[in-house]
Amino acid sequence: MAGNSFGKIFKITTFGESHGDAIGGVIDGCPAGISIDFKAINAEIQRRKPGQSAIVTQRKEEDEVKFLSGIFEGNTTGTPIGFIIENTNQKSKDYSHIKDLYRPSHADYTYDKKYGIRDYRGGGRSSARETACRVVAGAIAKQLIKEIKINAFVSSVGDIFIDKPYQALDFTKTESNLVRCPDAKSAQKMEELIRETRKNGDTVGGTITCVLENVPAGLGEPVFDKLHAELGKAMLSINAVKGFEYGSGFCGAKMKGSEHNDLFNPDGSTKTNLSGGVQGGISNGMDIYFRVAFKPVATIMQKQETIDNKGKKVIAEGKGRHDPCVVPRAVPIVEAMAALVIADFWLLNKVSKAN
Repeated sequence: MAGNSFGKIFKITTFGESHGDAIGGVIDGCPAGISIDFKAINAEIQRRKPGQSAIVTQRKEEDEVKFLSGIFEGNTTGTPIGFIIENTNQKSKDYSHIKDLYRPSHADYTYDKKYGIRDYRGGGRSSARETACRVVAGAIAKQLIKEIKINAFVSSVGDIFIDKPYQALDFTKTESNLVRCPDAKSAQKMEELIRETRKNGDTVGGTITCVLENVPAGLGEPVFDKLHAELGKAMLSINAVKGFEYGSGFCGAKMKGSEHNDLFNPDGSTKTNLSGGVQGGISNGMDIYFRVAFKPVATIMQKQETIDNKGKKVIAEGKGRHDPCVVPRAVPIVEAMAALVIADFWLLNKVSKAN
């Protein structure tokens, strides 16, 4: 199976399935001598773990990270960093009823057609449980690029949106509620919607906005490896993501050039930032901000018509423990993937300047 690695210099390869013994990863290319804050890594993984609140899946996993290599006396050695996270609360029997059928909007059908075999327990390799490995790698990447601040937050759930620009928000309040929305009024409405949706056996989607501050100018490449293109790839690789826009995004398509152009200040900064911190595929020193759209979770507690692996029409009904809305738990995943992209380009820039 290809496609298990991400990055060029700072590279993460993940392994494992949702209901296997463990998931894990290997981080290659991390420079030696980085002092690792294990508490910070644990804090990030706890933000993503299941069972953390009443509005997420109730699967109980402690998600303790065990490092196997690449770290000695609290510092990176420059060698591959190997780690595992044991799966301790699998309930594989919850999935026995879907062994021979394809759930609507899941990877069941496509996975079976590609490989001719599938691990139906929780989606196997296609499960979002794999993203825990990305969060570990992203937490280490954050420690490599300490000067750069990365803040993601839930900006909408269903049709409930924050009606303020990110500059007016206090990111320290993101963790003050179950939804991870820094606007208290919006957060309350979002939580109510998620609870009501769960009560009806349904799910709801939403968006996450991410803001990168203190990114130095000059990261990225001008053609195929544009900074925003790599950020887009990173975000679209996350389970359930259906859309990505940065800067003015689709709203910019409605504007005229005279409205959209970011005029320069004498120091090279710009009066506005509709470019989203990236011009010509390269960071310009302004804030990089983007928005990621997540679909409603495909598993719903309602009966739906589908087909089995013989093409026969059957009825599928969700069972087990699932998120009614994935966006609150996806916030640290978005931050992690952004950190991996920026760390990789930061290292690429160092190599380029050295040559």
